Amino acid sequence: MCTAATYRTKDFYFGRNLDYERSYGESVTIFPRNAPLPMRHTAALERHYAMIGMAHMQGGYPLYYDAVNEKGLCIAGLNFVGNAVYRSPEPGRVNVAQFELIPWLLGGCATAQEAQTLLERVNLTDTPFCEGMPPAQLHWLLADRERCLVIEQTADGLHVYDDPVGVLTNNPPFPMQLFALNNFAQLSPGAPENRFAPELPLERYSRGMGAIGLPGDLSSQSRFVRAAFVRMHAQSEDSEQASVSQFYHILDAVAQQRGCCALEDGKFEITLYSSCCNADQGIYYYKTYENSALTAVSLFRPDSALTAVLLFREDLEGRVPVSYALETELRVRWSN
Repeated sequence: MCTAATYRTKDFYFGRNLDYERSYGESVTIFPRNAPLPMRHTAALERHYAMIGMAHMQGGYPLYYDAVNEKGLCIAGLNFVGNAVYRSPEPGRVNVAQFELIPWLLGGCATAQEAQTLLERVNLTDTPFCEGMPPAQLHWLLADRERCLVIEQTADGLHVYDDPVGVLTNNPPFPMQLFALNNFAQLSPGAPENRFAPELPLERYSRGMGAIGLPGDLSSQSRFVRAAFVRMHAQSEDSEQASVSQFYHILDAVAQQRGCCALEDGKFEITLYSSCCNADQGIYYYKTYENSALTAVSLFRPDSALTAVLLFREDLEGRVPVSYALETELRVRWSN
């Protein structure tokens, strides 16, 4: 299970927690403009926008989990098990395999509006990437600095929803996730007023009581509510350091710790990595479960606890993808 979110100060930020019990050898991958992007049911993209994100590279193909392109359009795929429905290729439709959606949209669209227009004719197909790799059941959060959308293909077709809270988790379908916020309309970051019985001398004995009732469990619906509350009330200065720091506080509010979400096979779901894209500057930050140390250094130095890979420092006219292995060893900056 996962959580994705957006945040905007001077620049626009997008990222996610990837929550799962195991890694698939993902790496930060830059796919330059001239790296061919083969498609199963339509013509290959020989030239496209460059993109950077977290991907599992398989046979030279980027199976992106989340990414941003050079125009600032971002997308993340999140588990949607039991509700995602893919179909066989259909005549008269633009047939896109589920695993192609992220690079296809980022390769050809500069804005969320362009992506929404393109999706009007799309049929997401059940075409597997290869034998032994069936289509992952996903829905997607797609955003630029102006709009945030959710893409879902269910039994009744493909839907594109506006997302006014800028977050997404897993199940249930997005309209139900959004509707559930009605149950928490009374929550506030401020102190509560005594509406229970004004004649009783009820005390505000603690700070934060205005948010009593905010879910704290790890279920996807509860994480949606909590992430929406934190994201909608998050405040920071406009600097890069303040913005990135605050974005990670949003993600940390719904992070998963080993031991708290047990699976039937004896394993535990954890937040494998957390990403943050500065979509305006082409910067991709990440931290991993093992390497979560925060240190008082520039975010762009290699010994920072938040490792940064910059899209615009690469040859965007190249033809070969570039991947950077994740730095997972805990690093501590000593002060003496």
